[in-house]
Amino acid sequence: MSDQNTLRQTLARIDGRGYKAYKDIAGSYDFDRFTLFIDYVQGDPFAAPSKIRVRVPQQHAQLPDALHTNPVRRVALQDFLARTMQHAIRRVVQGRRGTGKSGLITIDAGGQEILERTAIRVTPEWVEARLQVGLPASGRSVLGRQAEAMLCTELPEIVGSGLAWEHLPQRDGQEFVECCENQAHIRSQLADRELVAFVGDGAILPRASGASNRPLPREQAVPFTAPAAFRVTFDLPNPIPTPDGPQPQISGMGIPRGVTLIVGGGYHGKSTLLQALEQSVYPHIPGDGREYVVTDASAVKIRAEDGRRVEQVNISPFISNLPYGRSTTAFATDNASGSTSQAANIIEALEVGTRLLLLDEDTSATNFMVRDARMQTLVHKVHEPITPFLDRVRELYDTLGVSTILVMGGSGDYFDVADTVIMLRDYLPHDVTAEAKRVLQEHPSRRQAEAVQPIERITPRIPQPESFDPSRGRREVKIDAKDRDLILFGSDPIDLQGVEQLVDLSQTRAVGHAIHLATERFMDGKATLAEVVTAVEEFFDAHGLDALDPFHRREHHPGNFARPRRFELAAAINRLRTVRMQQV
Repeated sequence: MSDQNTLRQTLARIDGRGYKAYKDIAGSYDFDRFTLFIDYVQGDPFAAPSKIRVRVPQQHAQLPDALHTNPVRRVALQDFLARTMQHAIRRVVQGRRGTGKSGLITIDAGGQEILERTAIRVTPEWVEARLQVGLPASGRSVLGRQAEAMLCTELPEIVGSGLAWEHLPQRDGQEFVECCENQAHIRSQLADRELVAFVGDGAILPRASGASNRPLPREQAVPFTAPAAFRVTFDLPNPIPTPDGPQPQISGMGIPRGVTLIVGGGYHGKSTLLQALEQSVYPHIPGDGREYVVTDASAVKIRAEDGRRVEQVNISPFISNLPYGRSTTAFATDNASGSTSQAANIIEALEVGTRLLLLDEDTSATNFMVRDARMQTLVHKVHEPITPFLDRVRELYDTLGVSTILVMGGSGDYFDVADTVIMLRDYLPHDVTAEAKRVLQEHPSRRQAEAVQPIERITPRIPQPESFDPSRGRREVKIDAKDRDLILFGSDPIDLQGVEQLVDLSQTRAVGHAIHLATERFMDGKATLAEVVTAVEEFFDAHGLDALDPFHRREHHPGNFARPRRFELAAAINRLRTVRMQQV
């Protein structure tokens, strides 16, 4: 290991030389209060930035042990530190210097959700931040003096104000960690309380705009208030700070297991509530407005997805008796219709273990959701392959124990199968279950249930490892996350536009590499898809996300991964157009 003076001397020596001379600075350097690792040096100012790490011993960082004593707290603290580092970078860095990405310093910090990330790692001995740096250049010539200012002057200031506890907003850090732990505690209690979700009183559910996931300003929003019939209270491990003092409990609306309808007029907040629930499989940061909205961690949002590929899925519980005798017990298509894709999405979610389905009629195929009495009279069931979701949703709960929360504004036929009916009126929830039952008595439906036969089992499938090819050109492994909803796996795009619970580009990046990890370690032509994603989860639990580096070399340190759920990993595998499955 060299000292920082060696780094300064090297940068002075290569000043003005060709950009590849920056390769000379790769290595580790001892600064007064941290160690700098320059792991990977970009070959061109327009290429992906260089990768560095800064490691601060705990004797200097002095992060309180109590803030990382368990996995939930450690993940929250690491997420908080990524944000403090990002804030320090924005305060210290003066902007770009020269060509391409010159002068850029970034860290992978999150949005409104708190996720397990690789950007920061906290251990009892040290805390490490993984950064990306654009080494300065004029054209393709080294700007050594400017690089020296970045690495030897600005970087120590960033580290000091972003990772040293004495310089951090300590109360904010404490509340951040405790808020995350409170959410995890509520989530752990849902099943025992026979609930699938909780929405705390005072929650701000609407977002600032369709292009922003930040909360609508409180003065413009209607704070959530639970109806008396669904009010529940949770004791918390950490009191919530309020103007009236610390509160050891929180009250709000508990959504029970079973079939729940969210009804109401247009623009009264139905879809906003559902969107809050679907995103609240993840903890949210304090001040988000949804930080005390908590959903069963296995919840999966289901929608129609025209054009997606479906591979060997037994969709017969929803679609059967196709013309010309085509079977749907092992259905495959490269271009699914809205109803077929929605059926496949449900079966695939059940296959990997969801306990809660979330649906919105606005993003569903109408003919998949319901066939009313008049349509049943005109088009006889013998000529209709689709069994509407209406005729399966009750069975999914009674037989498989899978609950459903459904936004429905256009079909009262769902009153027949609902356990709970919540009406949104002026953005506030009301219990109208009894009123819905009265409507049933006064206006009985004349439609007939159309389920052909009971759901006996969800057919497992085995992914075939030879159908996954991550190579591109001369690269054996080339996997890119082009956007939150697009992965390029080798030469094959994976379209994730219909996978709405991916919330971060770094999650999408991790999904792409997790598919490769799964094919290398856990797919043997015998393991089912559910077993494969379980193995990946257990691997992450044991080894963390660093192992997603496909080259297993420190120069490619994985500073920009965030942990995905098993459901989004499975969804991406299902949408890879080359994938081949074999039913069990």
